[in-house]
Amino acid sequence: MAGDIFIPLLAPPQAQRGEAWWFVFRGANLLVRKEEGRAHVPFVRSLDELGLAPIRSQFLGVLGDAHVYSAECTEETEPPEKMTWAGLRSLFGAIDDDTFALAGRAVQIMDWDRSHQFCGRCGTPTERKLAERSRACPNCGQVHYPRLAPVAMALVHRGDELLLARSPHFAPGMFSALAGFVEPGESLEQCLIREVKEEVGVEVTNVRYFSSQPWPFPHSLMVAFHCDWVRGDIVPQQGEIEAADWFTRQRPPPVLPGRLSIARRLIDSVWKT
Repeated sequence: MAGDIFIPLLAPPQAQRGEAWWFVFRGANLLVRKEEGRAHVPFVRSLDELGLAPIRSQFLGVLGDAHVYSAECTEETEPPEKMTWAGLRSLFGAIDDDTFALAGRAVQIMDWDRSHQFCGRCGTPTERKLAERSRACPNCGQVHYPRLAPVAMALVHRGDELLLARSPHFAPGMFSALAGFVEPGESLEQCLIREVKEEVGVEVTNVRYFSSQPWPFPHSLMVAFHCDWVRGDIVPQQGEIEAADWFTRQRPPPVLPGRLSIARRLIDSVWKT
């Protein structure tokens, strides 16, 4: 799979002639075959070959010459022989980055399709639209798109120090950049400034875009920025921030975020860890 270019499509460009990539989920767990420390998603003509009968499936696009699908099985479905269900986080490093990105896309499309079988406005069964990735209500006309929740992430600089914090649900000892969900009517920059003020009580300026990352846990888009401290002492927000402090490369926190996350890439861009 690595090296092929993925092209997202709404419908197959032609009839499937060979094997296809199948991202099959039971809940949020992906079906994989593990061998020698690596994990592989099924590459078969049909899930019938694996003895699986999915509840529903979604065409995602093409990878090279192969079709790519997501599919959902019931919670009672046992994995085929020599295969297992695995959480996406546990697969980081066991599958290549391109496959991991496709798995993230697949789980979000699958979850959207499952969650919008009925209209949230009037309860009528929805129908897939052919011209776009959406489900429409034939009764009231409401259109339901895959959900995406943007998050602004802030790495605050003060000289050679970085402001890092930990949430109560973080792994023991781990500190990371600050982040928060964008509220209706906010720009990313406005969200960042508000979140930093709310979470640690300091004011920032000179917001500079770094990068973004789709984050399928469950359906976020992380948009990361550097910014500079202006004034204020650290006052952790009760219930949201367990601890926060200024750190340097010579005095880092006990644990940094995993290399899977954009938060780690953001920190690494300064400290070159």
